[in-house]
Amino acid sequence: MYRIILFLVLIALAAAGAAWVADQSGNVVLSWSGLKVTITPSGLALGTAILAAILLWAIVSVLGRLPEKIRRNSRARRAARGRHAITHGLLAIGHGDSTAARAHAAVARKHAAHDPLALLLHAQSAQLDGDREGARAAFRAMAEREDTRLLGLRGLFIEAQRADDPHSAVMLAEEALKLAPASTWASQAVLGFRCAKGDWSGALAILDNNLASGLIDKAAYRRQRGVLLTARALELETVDRDRSRECVMEAIKLAPTLVPAAALAGKYQSEAHQVRRAMRIVEMAWLAQPHPDLADAYAHVKLGDSARQRLVRVETLAAKAPGHLESALAVARAAIDASEFARAREVLAPFTSAPTQRVALLMAEIERNEHGDSGRARAWTLRAVRALHDPVWTADGYVSDRWRPVSPVSGRLDAFQWQTPLAALPSDKNAAIESSAFEQAMLAPRRVEPPHEPSAEPAPPPAAAAQDNSPAPAPAPVPPASAAVEPAPAAPPASSPTPAEPPSPAPLFRARADLGKTGAANVPPVIPIVRPPDDPGIDDEPVSDEFAEPIHPAQGQAGGWRGFLSRWGG
Repeated sequence: MYRIILFLVLIALAAAGAAWVADQSGNVVLSWSGLKVTITPSGLALGTAILAAILLWAIVSVLGRLPEKIRRNSRARRAARGRHAITHGLLAIGHGDSTAARAHAAVARKHAAHDPLALLLHAQSAQLDGDREGARAAFRAMAEREDTRLLGLRGLFIEAQRADDPHSAVMLAEEALKLAPASTWASQAVLGFRCAKGDWSGALAILDNNLASGLIDKAAYRRQRGVLLTARALELETVDRDRSRECVMEAIKLAPTLVPAAALAGKYQSEAHQVRRAMRIVEMAWLAQPHPDLADAYAHVKLGDSARQRLVRVETLAAKAPGHLESALAVARAAIDASEFARAREVLAPFTSAPTQRVALLMAEIERNEHGDSGRARAWTLRAVRALHDPVWTADGYVSDRWRPVSPVSGRLDAFQWQTPLAALPSDKNAAIESSAFEQAMLAPRRVEPPHEPSAEPAPPPAAAAQDNSPAPAPAPVPPASAAVEPAPAAPPASSPTPAEPPSPAPLFRARADLGKTGAANVPPVIPIVRPPDDPGIDDEPVSDEFAEPIHPAQGQAGGWRGFLSRWGG
C-alpha cells in the first residue's frame, strides 16, 4: 500500500516538474570552442533526466552485483585451495607419507567438502593410517551419493575383505554388479564367491553376463566355461555319474587341453569301451601339458590289461613328449609295475644326477624291489628328502594337492597351473645338491670281485695232519667286497705266548655281487658260536676249543652272568 502511494506521489511530482519546465519560455544556448547549440528548457530537462537515470541504473547495478561477485571469487579461491590440497594429498598417499596426506585431507575437507576426490582422499588417508572406522565412514558417505556410489561400494568391499567378513563383501559385490553389470571387480568377486560356495549354476550365469558385457572374449569364455563344467563334473563324480559325464564331455569340447577334464573324460570313455576316443582325448592334453594323471588314465584305458601291456602303451604316450621329465616318470612307473627294472633305470638315468623327489623315490623303489638292497634304497630315500621339488598345482603362491577351479588367494578363475612352486626354486639353477658321505658310499657302483682261485700248494696228507699234535688255527674268513674292511688276522697257536688279537668287526652291509657270483664260497666255513648271556660257562679257565669265540685278555677269565655284567659295566 505504501509503495503504491509513494509511486503515485513520485508520478505527481514528475508531472508537476514537467509542466513547470514546459511553461518556461526562452532557449538555452551552449557554446564550446566556436560550437553553439541552442536547446529549449524542456529538452534540456528531459536529457538531463535521462542521463541521471542511466547513471543511477549503472550505479545500482554495480552495487547489486558486487556481493555475488565477492562470493564467487571466494568460492573460486576455496576451490583452488581444495584442489591443491587434493592433488598434493594424493601424491602424499602415493609415496606413503601419512602425515602429509592427513594434513592435506583436512584442508580438502574444509575447502572442498563435497568434492568426490576430497572424500576419496579422506578415505585413503584413513586407510594409510590404519583408521578402519574412518575409512568405512568415508566410503559410506561416497556410497550415498549418485556420482560416487560405485566407488564407495568398492571401498566398503575392500574393507569387508580386510575384516574377514565374507557375507558383507559378497552382498556389496552383488549390489555393485546390479548397478554396473560391466564392473570387472564386482563380477570377479561374485564369481569367486559362488565358486567357493559350489554354486556352479550361479557361476555359469555370471560368466554368461561377462560375455554379454564384453568383459571377456569368446576364447576366454570357452576356457572358463570348461573349467567350471570340469569342477561340477568332479563334484558329481561320486553322486551323479551321468550328469558328471555330460558336464565333462562338454568341458573337453570347450577346453581340450585342460588336464583334469581330459583325465576324467578319458576315464569315462574307457568305462564306455570307447578306447580310441579316450586315447585321443588324453593324447591331445598330453601334448599341451604332460601330467601324471594323464599318464595313469592312458595306462588304464583298457581295463584288465597286464602290466607289460600298460608299459607298452605308456611308452607310446611318452614318445609324444620325448625328453620330458613326466614322460620318464610315467615309463619308469609302468616298468616297475611290470618288473622291468632295467628299463626303469634306463629312462631315469638322465635325471639321476640332479633328481627330483619323485625320481629319487622311484630309484629307491627299484633298489628295494630288484635286489632287496635296503642300504641303497635308504640312501635314495634320504636323497629324496633334499631333492628338488616336483611340479605341483600352484596359484598365486598357494600350493594345493589337487586341482581347483578358483584361486583361494585372489578368487581368480583358472588360476592353478602345473609348475614348480616358487618357494622350491633354487637361487642358482646350476647349483647341484651335494650328496652326503652315506649317500656316496651306498650309491657307489658295486665292485665285482674276481672268482676265488685255489692255491697251487698241495694240501698236506691226512696222515701228516693226524701226526701233528698242535691245535689247528681257525680258518681265516674270506674278506668282504668292501675295500675299507681289512681281513681279520688268523689266531696264533695255543703255545705262542703272544695274546690273540680281537677279531675285526663285520661290515655293516655285504656286497651283493659277491653273494650273487660265488654263492657260498665267500661265506666263512666256520661260524663262531656266541654263548647266550644266561649260559653260566666255566669260571675257572677258558675253554680251548677251536669252535669257541676267542677271548680277549681284557675281558678277564669270568664267564656267564658275572662275566657279562663285568664286561657291560667295565
